[in-house]
Amino acid sequence: MNPNPNPMYMPPPPPPSSGGGIKIPILFGAVIALLGANVYLFLQLDKTKTDVAGLKEAMTREISTVKETSSVTTAASRRHINELKDELEAARRQSAMAAGQAKVEAEKKAVELTAKLERETKAVQQQMASQITEVKQEASSANTKIAAVSTEVGSVKTEVANTKTELDKTIADLKRTRGDLGEQSGLIATNYKEFLALKALGDRNYFEFTLPKEKTARRVGDIMLQLKKADAKKNRFTVDLTFDDKKMEKKDKTLNEPLQFYTSKARQPYELVINSIGKDTISGYLATPKVQNAR
Repeated sequence: MNPNPNPMYMPPPPPPSSGGGIKIPILFGAVIALLGANVYLFLQLDKTKTDVAGLKEAMTREISTVKETSSVTTAASRRHINELKDELEAARRQSAMAAGQAKVEAEKKAVELTAKLERETKAVQQQMASQITEVKQEASSANTKIAAVSTEVGSVKTEVANTKTELDKTIADLKRTRGDLGEQSGLIATNYKEFLALKALGDRNYFEFTLPKEKTARRVGDIMLQLKKADAKKNRFTVDLTFDDKKMEKKDKTLNEPLQFYTSKARQPYELVINSIGKDTISGYLATPKVQNAR
């Protein structure tokens, strides 16, 4: 049956043979997509390296500040200790020259100054030990953060390699078949994983959809679709397509069968592929040519 009731309709010219020539653009598109993914991941890796360098620089500045503060505190404490020593020495001299009560008071003051000196010396030592411990803890924390970042960088590299391997394997699993017009189709996807691989190739425009049975049509890409019948047990369905101000029926079609039709916008056919059929609903995708020129 002629799908176009318009008597002025001219049948489309046969599309060019899908021989070795079509593989080159597909492979070229796949390489571009993979290059884009690798560039993006390389930029992420470079940013992570920059963050690590910034973290190292910040920790170095912080450790230097703690060292400078410790040095200033130590110098001040030493000056104070020297002053106390001088006081002690003066008191001792005074004690040696004094007699009687004066000598007793001088010795008492000397004992007090000695105890005070010991207390302050101990306090300074404890403060210095605490600051040294803090510096060690901060250095250990910095090393832990650097190790974590290094682990993350290794994980990113592994993820890049795994993603590329998985994408290559999925692309290799994609198949070609003949559409309902009897013409060789492009690569088709039978599940969501293969659909993502098709999008990564980028040789066509892809529109994913879920279409329920309704009284009105829904827009998918630049066409209108309406589900007329869905038989989940027999895996068959019927849809109406509206484009170029005309309606076309695709009746009793099966899963993963490329439904082909031509529009006035492109020389290559559009392809509609249904991957799952439920109760009064279908899910799949529409593939349209990248080049949209009048036929």
